Amino acid sequence: MSQSISLYKQLANHKLFNKTINFNLKRIKLVLKKLGHPEIKLNNVINFLGSSGKFTTLHSVKCFIEANRQTTTAYISPSLKDIKERFWMGDRYLTHQEIKQSITIIAKLKVPLTIFEVLTVVYIINAAKKNTDYHLVEAGALFAKDSTNVFDFPLAQVIVNINKQHLNFLKKKTLDEVVYQKVGFLCNFTEIYIGKQRPDVLSKIKRNLGKNKSKINYPNSWKLVKKNKNFFYKDKKNKIKLNTKNIHSKGLLENLCHAIKIALDLKIDRKVIERTIPSISFEGRFQYLKKGKIKDKLFSNEQIMLDGAHAEADAKNLANYLRNLKVPKYAVWAMMKNKEPDLFIKQFKGIFKKIITMPIENEKNCLSAENLKSIGKKNQFNVDKANNFNEAIKKISSSKKKLINCIGSLYNIGNILIKN
Repeated sequence: MSQSISLYKQLANHKLFNKTINFNLKRIKLVLKKLGHPEIKLNNVINFLGSSGKFTTLHSVKCFIEANRQTTTAYISPSLKDIKERFWMGDRYLTHQEIKQSITIIAKLKVPLTIFEVLTVVYIINAAKKNTDYHLVEAGALFAKDSTNVFDFPLAQVIVNINKQHLNFLKKKTLDEVVYQKVGFLCNFTEIYIGKQRPDVLSKIKRNLGKNKSKINYPNSWKLVKKNKNFFYKDKKNKIKLNTKNIHSKGLLENLCHAIKIALDLKIDRKVIERTIPSISFEGRFQYLKKGKIKDKLFSNEQIMLDGAHAEADAKNLANYLRNLKVPKYAVWAMMKNKEPDLFIKQFKGIFKKIITMPIENEKNCLSAENLKSIGKKNQFNVDKANNFNEAIKKISSSKKKLINCIGSLYNIGNILIKN
């Protein structure tokens, strides 16, 4: 773990690399040119972009492909516990040494890059050495000038739920501009998959894709259906039971269905898909801790669930799930500064008996516990603050039956998973 932290510090303190987010494809394209265009060597690239659900959709597609005895590389953002998690190379993650060597190669080119651009190039130069069947690439905040938008002929481009996340990166702070930046720059002559959207968002997506010459799969080509207590994926030809104990919310089940649609189109047999579904789980997303140091410290009557979602739409999804649970619910809340804490916490009205706010360890750009506490109080929640996670848990834990929800930041969830 110390190697992972030192690698992040090396990047953050490097004179050539900038932690500030700065959308521009010129820098990364110059680096790729100097490296001899390694991105061209990546066959069957599938881009994943949008606001909510990139990782869960990508991970599900990855599970189906690998269950089909085919291979993948994958690039995700952010990592939860270790920088290595960003770089899957077919049968293992990149080692810390390989990441360090790649950073050295990039630094020698003397091109100033953002840290996300460096990480993207680390992935590309290592994935280019692998003879894998598919390359799965998660975009950053937007897509128009995102460093993952460097593949001229991707096999497919997958658009997950689009919402008002990432407004802070835009001059025009509107949903129209978010949609334009994410889908207005998709490739022609590829296969586009659109995930479930609000009706107004879907109409904006259709408007932006009006002249796109790709085959476009809109979300009406499949649906999530519930019969009795069971959920199913359903299209014109298939009905597949979502036999899972790990995936709990409607939003995450829709992401799984989206991945099933893609897997079926990749000619993966439905029996392989059915066999794989029970084993799919998403770390840090609706994740119940069933063992570990933190779980061991809690009373037997207490459950703890981690969810790193941080947008208004994600909060609604979590709130809808929690409303159906007949157990007292408490929250440990942390959040980064570039989010919308007021809109986020409003969604949990009437759900949490108490919220404990906390800062995010090793994150300068997080909201203070005091700041979050005042936002919670303004929204009429019962709120207290803590200096760290251990203190937050002590303020909630007791022998009474309850569910403790850790919410608001994937970075904080990563810290909690490390502690566990």
